[in-house]
Amino acid sequence: MTQEERRLFLIEALKSENPGYRDIRVPGDETGQKNVLRSLMNVRMPAPVSEEFLRVQDDYLAQAVLEKGITKLSELSPVGDDIFLWQGDITTLGCGAIVNAANSQLLGCFRPLHNCIDNCIHTYSGIQLRNKCSEIMSRQGFEEPTGRAKITPAYNLPCKYILHTVGPIASGKLTSRDCELLRSCYLSCLRLGGEYNVGSIAFCCISTGVFGFPQREAAEIAVNTVRTYKKETGSDIKVIFNVFRDDDLMIYRNLLNC
Repeated sequence: MTQEERRLFLIEALKSENPGYRDIRVPGDETGQKNVLRSLMNVRMPAPVSEEFLRVQDDYLAQAVLEKGITKLSELSPVGDDIFLWQGDITTLGCGAIVNAANSQLLGCFRPLHNCIDNCIHTYSGIQLRNKCSEIMSRQGFEEPTGRAKITPAYNLPCKYILHTVGPIASGKLTSRDCELLRSCYLSCLRLGGEYNVGSIAFCCISTGVFGFPQREAAEIAVNTVRTYKKETGSDIKVIFNVFRDDDLMIYRNLLNC
């Protein structure tokens, strides 16, 4: 199958699952088709799926990731003791684990085409990820507490694992509790990553998006927590601070003296 044939197959399969989507018009252009497919994946609830769907989806996403380009950890230069700084799309990073700034449901973002990291990770990982997260949350029986972390396979992403953590929502004046919870996010991911021997972790800028945590303060907590953890535990885990925006890049460059 060509990439277009895979895309159209997946669109029709997802439309057939829900009668409300069957009249959705499929555009003739590539960009329009990609947006329809991503939207349908974004809104799909956790549910079993056929092996044929997974095979076609996995082939499609593997090619999509290759087209975006994969950046391997071995291609990056450290800016400190096993610490790296990289600006780019975290879903294209080949490392041990990437961190997802999740919501308390841990099921991903259901807003079609939303550009948050949660949405992007679930989109390019595949629908297996939402199903896996649903299993974890069903066993847990309650929403994920802020500051904790869960680990899943990465499925179709070039990394091996995804660490999901719920950051604090900072509304109004920043409090010491907000800072403690954000610090806990980083520690929980580091400890869980160590348990699974992930080797390397790429941290996004947790809580600095719609959760409203000030960027500079969040970066200071991130850097200080990682440095302290590595010093106190002797861990040789490699840490990548992943940024997407230019202003975050400048903040981390100043903090890391690079």
